[in-house]
Amino acid sequence: MTMQLTGAITNIVLDPIFIFVFKLGVNGAAIATVIGQIASMLLALYFLSKNDYIQIKIKDIRPNARIIKDIFQVGLPSIVMNSIGTIMVSLINGILIAFSSTAVSVFGVYFKLQSFVFMPVFGLTQGALPILGYNFGAREYSRVKQVFWLTVICASAVSFLGFIVSECCPDIAVSLFTNDPELMALADKGLRMMNIALPLVGFQMVTTNFFQSLGMVHKSIFLSLSRQLLFLVPLIYFLPVFFGHKGVWMSFPIADTISIILSAVMLLMLFRKFRLLNDGDDPSILGSKIKQA
Repeated sequence: MTMQLTGAITNIVLDPIFIFVFKLGVNGAAIATVIGQIASMLLALYFLSKNDYIQIKIKDIRPNARIIKDIFQVGLPSIVMNSIGTIMVSLINGILIAFSSTAVSVFGVYFKLQSFVFMPVFGLTQGALPILGYNFGAREYSRVKQVFWLTVICASAVSFLGFIVSECCPDIAVSLFTNDPELMALADKGLRMMNIALPLVGFQMVTTNFFQSLGMVHKSIFLSLSRQLLFLVPLIYFLPVFFGHKGVWMSFPIADTISIILSAVMLLMLFRKFRLLNDGDDPSILGSKIKQA
């Protein structure tokens, strides 16, 4: 937390200095971001140097193909999830600009508010990831399910709170970013519609990471893509043809609902296969037992 806060605060402090004082504009923002990341890295190295269990030695810093493969195999879904956000924003902004710049701004506000809700959910899922993986490796399958459902409950509580705020007082949330009357009026209606399915999105996000923790990378990547890309982007292209800019707002809950249903079906299928395994069975036999089923 200290490392991440250091990077973020450094970035926030340097942004106005580089943008306005040195007149560097967007380039200044980029420079501030990189300096913030370097500050986090240096602090991480300092913490590691004080750690009794992990000693950094130059001779140990060399590529290892097997370790690199393992890291990417486990981390690929997270890479995809982080990349999807940027791709989605670019595509949606390109569609919304055809309606108005105000519509683009509404989506920008939605994306920022969504980040406030999803940040703690991401924290919960990342915290559960090693616990799920360790227990699966230890053949404690009943505990795996227990940890999963506990994470779902906590994540759903956070997303439900975000839903309450967006439905009951969207004007207050939007006022954090703008005081433009036209933008606030459009954002008020847009947020209410876009966040209808938000209470269940926490479940979908936890399920995506759940498959990742069990080493089922392809399923995790597919679920990551489904919500923000596979379903959302086509809907945003087609629904506005019939409903105008409202079709864009409608696309979000529809895409969320489809991906939530898909996640639930895949999860039920997995839990059915879990019943084929008993506590004490080797996880490596999971594949063969699934094929037999």
